[in-house]
Amino acid sequence: MKQVRIGVLGCGTAAHFHAAAFRSSQKIKMMSAFDANYENAKKLADIYNLTVSKTYQDMLKNDEIDAVLITLPHHLHTEPTVAAAEAGKHILCEKPMAPTLEECDKMIKAAKKAGVKLMIAENHRFLPAHGLIKKTLDDGLIGKPLLVRGYEGVDETPDLSKPEHWKGSPEKAGGGVLMDAAVHKFAILNWMLGDMASAYCWLAKQVIKLENKAEDNAMTFLKFESGCIGEIVVSDTVFSPPNNRLEFYGTEGTILEDHSWKKPVQIFSTAKEAGENRHQWFSPEVEHDTFPGYYIISFHKEDEHFAECVLEDKEPVFTPEEAKNAVAVVLLCYLSAKTGKIAIWSDLEKVASTKGTRSIIKGLEKVAI
Repeated sequence: MKQVRIGVLGCGTAAHFHAAAFRSSQKIKMMSAFDANYENAKKLADIYNLTVSKTYQDMLKNDEIDAVLITLPHHLHTEPTVAAAEAGKHILCEKPMAPTLEECDKMIKAAKKAGVKLMIAENHRFLPAHGLIKKTLDDGLIGKPLLVRGYEGVDETPDLSKPEHWKGSPEKAGGGVLMDAAVHKFAILNWMLGDMASAYCWLAKQVIKLENKAEDNAMTFLKFESGCIGEIVVSDTVFSPPNNRLEFYGTEGTILEDHSWKKPVQIFSTAKEAGENRHQWFSPEVEHDTFPGYYIISFHKEDEHFAECVLEDKEPVFTPEEAKNAVAVVLLCYLSAKTGKIAIWSDLEKVASTKGTRSIIKGLEKVAI
């Protein structure tokens, strides 16, 4: 196999970002598109000269397709993933992996049983600026991390304002902005700082007042097993270009990162490992571009990595288990918001073993203040 021949299930905005990355790749060839809305599929097919599949089951029967990209609403990730695995197709599925831990487990089990690759498309894991931060932390330039702050803000109000749209629906999206956006932050912070130990969360409905929609703004306080504490703020009601930020404060320095900066990472270090940059702010060179450039860069890198995993029979650096853990942190935060208390892992495990984690997202539309 010289190229991964891929079919696209779900032809919304995320699919177009991936399709642009596929077109620039020598390792991937798009073959077919499917969307429950035929016009969406036809639009993508016309741009990239693809066939249109009547159903996703028809796509899975196509022997000329090696893998599928799943960019469907969150609650529709599990069934096509299991079906694709059973059909022998490799799977690249958009984040979050699924709204519940039980669904994540089904996806992992199906892929392992079939011997196919399953990778969750967590583009933040493949952003060069985040790779630089991970290396800076690992190299000890800021010593032991004590405090982290993270922020992501976008404008999702057009879709959230539609009562029938899946965005923001606990049943279909698995919740509001925490499940849709904070899952990014939890995935990379688990990677950078290790496992989290507890969470305390506030949810707010500040713009979208629809009874069937969950939070549009959220603030979460975290504690990591290392002792580091953190604050994560996410918003779906930011009326300016999308942006992300991270701040790390350690015993020997500070890291500031902002996607809107042309040089996105600034470091101040008192550690000897900083060499000639010690005791001054410096911004290492790293591949980056302001919005929407960083989306294009990260999507290209994650899609190339997925193709390499298929072609070279290797496992993704961002494993399905890590993707499941990011969802688990979201659910831990939701559990805190519902109980009004700090939530720890044993609390989540108890709910999972008795009621199932779907019980956590059920009724979230009534929790936000």
